Amino acid sequence: MLQVETEQKVQDRENTLAERVPPLNLSGLSVQELQDLCKDLYHKIDVVDEERYDIGLKVTKNEREISDMMLKITELQSKFKKPNLKRVKISAEAMLSVLLGSKHKETIDFKATLKTVKKEEEKKEEVTDWRKNVDAMSGMEGRKKMFDADK
Repeated sequence: MLQVETEQKVQDRENTLAERVPPLNLSGLSVQELQDLCKDLYHKIDVVDEERYDIGLKVTKNEREISDMMLKITELQSKFKKPNLKRVKISAEAMLSVLLGSKHKETIDFKATLKTVKKEEEKKEEVTDWRKNVDAMSGMEGRKKMFDADK
């Protein structure tokens, strides 16, 4: 059964190719006729390539539309819909009283429990004349001074 179908497909393909593409008769043609034939074949290939590209774009567009519609279908069929959330301004005390209910009796100062962080001041290097620095650091002694200064 499967072999019969594959043989049928091969036969159909050969028949359609025979209809669309006539066999080439290259014998007895001059150089100019061969060049014209090549140009004609190249033009046909170009047209077929354009059609293939256009069809490929249509296919990708249709696939994208199908996937978008499938997403819409699943969203519509789903039982749970996301509600639009609204921003509510509420203080920390009110939030605790809502969460804890009657258990919440004392007030809590949240700012008092925060840690304070001291910022360290960055060491600023002194700006000196660069010409003096170049003379002092030139040669191997200068490199040694730089190496010893890093330690």
